[in-house]
Amino acid sequence: MDTIYVIAVAIVKTVVYFGILMLHVAYATYAERKIIGHIQLRLGPMVVGPHGLLQPIADVVKLIFKEDIIPIKVDRIVFRTAPLISLTAALSTFAVIPVDKNWVIADINVGLLYVIGIAGIGTYGIIFSGWASNSKYAFLGGLRSAAQMISYEVALGLSLVGVILMAESFNLTEIVNRQAELWYGMFLFPQIIGYFVFVVAMLAETNRLPFDLPEAETELVAGYFVEYSGIRFSLFYLAEYLAMFCMSALATICFWGGWTVPPILIKALPLLGVIPGIVWFLLKVYFHIFLFFWLRGTLPRYRYDQLMAIGWKILIPLALLNIVVTSIFRYYS
Repeated sequence: MDTIYVIAVAIVKTVVYFGILMLHVAYATYAERKIIGHIQLRLGPMVVGPHGLLQPIADVVKLIFKEDIIPIKVDRIVFRTAPLISLTAALSTFAVIPVDKNWVIADINVGLLYVIGIAGIGTYGIIFSGWASNSKYAFLGGLRSAAQMISYEVALGLSLVGVILMAESFNLTEIVNRQAELWYGMFLFPQIIGYFVFVVAMLAETNRLPFDLPEAETELVAGYFVEYSGIRFSLFYLAEYLAMFCMSALATICFWGGWTVPPILIKALPLLGVIPGIVWFLLKVYFHIFLFFWLRGTLPRYRYDQLMAIGWKILIPLALLNIVVTSIFRYYS
């Protein structure tokens, strides 16, 4: 009976989690268009619903019923499978991400390794789509994504080693609990170098500006998904936004104390402790989502040689320096 109960609870949590996640993704697209519109002195969506609030629903309906065109000379099996690989990998990462105390689908001891490993699989969907499309633009987009993944996956993994050394655990819940024991409540301050490397690497991992070279519209039309349309195109779009939420949640958990509030703030303002943990978690996640939008609206795209130079010559040395400094600190403390 205990096993059945555990499985039933996991299924209920998954359904609730999935529904809330899809709602957030839908309105993240609306928020992005509004924020970038205001940065560029435009209004953004205004026609569908009051202040354009129903625009995400209209977009979903349009993409579902739009004609799904498959070019003649593509590898049909790989072409159809590629978007599912990206989407499945992006969704699977959320299985181990805790959003509040005791609110996680699977609380495993190697949660951090699991997220990094599964997130990397999503790149295979991009590479396969570029190869299967039988288009030079899509192929170049896939190749760029592969090179970008190799360069920035290393930096992203190394930036989290300092967090692991301080928490002495790969368990994401345990990492949050260790931060709550500190008077300042987060690893952000002692791991500021690691956080900087992580933020830059997460932009490249999710193919967002200024590192959106796999889908650079002005150079490759739309890159790896140029031959996709309708529902298959929307799956890539969905996977990209899910990856943004996943990386934002990881930054919140590893550097910003997850759902907890720094004890020094609770001592100064006891009312802050009444606010539910999930509210703090979402506020921190949406701060990072806003960062994605803000940078897209303000920064130009890097050249490809500049992108590779930043990854190998700046981010990886900085991440290694952070590991050395953190190791010395942990040894003497």
